[in-house]
Amino acid sequence: MKTGVLKWGWCLGLVAGLCSCSIEDMQEVRSPDKHVLVELTGLDKEHYGDAALSVFYDGTRALPLVDLGIETNLQKYAGNLKFKSVTEAKPVEDDYLMPTGKRSHCVNHGTEKVYSFENEEGNILDVTVRAYNDGVAFKYGVKSVSPEEYVVDEYTAYDVPKGAKRWMQQYTLGYEGFYPLSTDGRGENGSADKWGYPGLVQLRDTVFMLVTEANIRRGHCGSFLCNTDSADHYRVRLFSEKQAMDKEWESPWRVLVIGRLSDVVESTLVTDVSDPSTVEDTSWIKPGLASWIYWAENHGTRDFQKLKAYFDLAADMKWPYSLIDWEWDQMSNGGDLQAAVKYAQERGVKPLLWYNSSTQWLGPTPLYRLNKPEDRQKEFGWLNELGVYGVKVDFFAGDSVSSMDYYIDLLEDAAKHKLMVNFHGAAIPRGWQRTYPHMMSVEAVYGAEWYNNNGTLTGRAAAHNATLPFTRNVIGPMDYTPGTFSDSQNPHITTYAHELALPVLFESALQHMPDRPEVYRGLPEEVRSLLSGLPAAWDDTKLLAGYPGEYVVMARRKGNIWYIAGINGTEEGRKIGVPLGRLDLGKGRNVSCFKDNADGKGFVVEENVPVPEGNKALTVDCLPRGGFVAVIK
Repeated sequence: MKTGVLKWGWCLGLVAGLCSCSIEDMQEVRSPDKHVLVELTGLDKEHYGDAALSVFYDGTRALPLVDLGIETNLQKYAGNLKFKSVTEAKPVEDDYLMPTGKRSHCVNHGTEKVYSFENEEGNILDVTVRAYNDGVAFKYGVKSVSPEEYVVDEYTAYDVPKGAKRWMQQYTLGYEGFYPLSTDGRGENGSADKWGYPGLVQLRDTVFMLVTEANIRRGHCGSFLCNTDSADHYRVRLFSEKQAMDKEWESPWRVLVIGRLSDVVESTLVTDVSDPSTVEDTSWIKPGLASWIYWAENHGTRDFQKLKAYFDLAADMKWPYSLIDWEWDQMSNGGDLQAAVKYAQERGVKPLLWYNSSTQWLGPTPLYRLNKPEDRQKEFGWLNELGVYGVKVDFFAGDSVSSMDYYIDLLEDAAKHKLMVNFHGAAIPRGWQRTYPHMMSVEAVYGAEWYNNNGTLTGRAAAHNATLPFTRNVIGPMDYTPGTFSDSQNPHITTYAHELALPVLFESALQHMPDRPEVYRGLPEEVRSLLSGLPAAWDDTKLLAGYPGEYVVMARRKGNIWYIAGINGTEEGRKIGVPLGRLDLGKGRNVSCFKDNADGKGFVVEENVPVPEGNKALTVDCLPRGGFVAVIK
């Protein structure tokens, strides 16, 4: 049952003495910094009805209503609930280190309460609610009443303000599509009603919300959003019809990152609520750049001589890795996989190896090498002997329970063999980069690979690229494969400086550089030097300016060096301001800037220019679909 209004009457009729706190205190969960307030409605001990949340930001209601509830094959916990109890507010502090991602030291603070509701059969639904400084997270907990019980449905739904701007991707198994701006909740064809995570909503002028989920464990399925019934009412729908419960069952966290755009982009809330790392020794997890043959040579891995050129490129550019992509079992022209790995090692390059998950598209080989536990142990042990440092596993079958369990199987077994993992053709990150920190990247993005497939990306890439930092890349690493200066099967019309900005703008612990060896070697020496020393994991990240689809300026720090990337997502030239006040630069800093030249097919390089006194803003002129990179040392 959908709740249409807040039930203030229920609160007023609440029986006195339920707890020593006031009625307002009992129904509220407030973030430590007081910006975020979650109000729980349906607090009635005498009547059955709906339970719902309302979210306030800086004293004003931001998200009108979040419906709550789940259903099993034996019990329903929605529309038939009455309040039973609430725990006292408990402070939550997340403080942990990450070898990958947007921030090496993650700290967040929240407040937690657990609300218990009783259905008509007397069974209990627990709703754990956390108000963080940068958003809200909540999850469900129930106890099974039978060994044959399983979760079949969920009633969580988000009512967004009518007419609110939103950037959402139509739901597909591979999460590969655009995030077009909409105000009516419909897709570009006017009929879409299924939406993948994450979804960005502008709740009011300066307040935004990113909707996603986190901490999927073994036995969970993923979910998506559906607004079939009402364009502004997004209900959570489960991918699988059955989730086994065992004796007790907890849902994944439903996550709402809320605040200014900078709060959303810089948030680590997805990993904050996810399980801590299961890998004690992380010294073997080494982020870095990799050369990659597929973009320019789709079937190039079949050719040993062509593959050697990419090992040579990685060695020359001082990139630690090179990816040996699909069809390596068909390699010929002077060598096989063993010869390729040996050659890479001789050049000081660490090889990564592609695999088909053998669950979805069974065309590209090799097949069926990782599906069974005994096969994985054999294959991963062989890779250790061979000298391979990581695997890219491709073509997964969506968000089902079996798919999620398979991801976890791969991650757990790869950790035993100290192999880094990149998931391709896969579901979005949901916090596994914390639990399994050797999960270096995930595709789940409409990236540069699509210049191979059709011409759609050509005209839309600039605006798309200027949307991804506010949507997909917020929740975890993104294997976009940036930095293409030449053309693949279909051309790109973004400028060279725009393309140079993308490996800084997009976060991925394995950053695959896809262009041809001769293209990288033909870049100016200063640009090659930048790409040679570019980090792939960061100590800090700050959004300095931007708006989805229009432009973005991102600053990322490694050690004491700030890398700033900006792109113009529009068809008009733009003067972009780069505010430096948030970077705490101190004195004596110099900046090197790589900007658009006149025709966009080259660079204007300004090196070692003193940072403006008082850290005043820099100003950069960008061409249409242009960009820049600034390095402050």
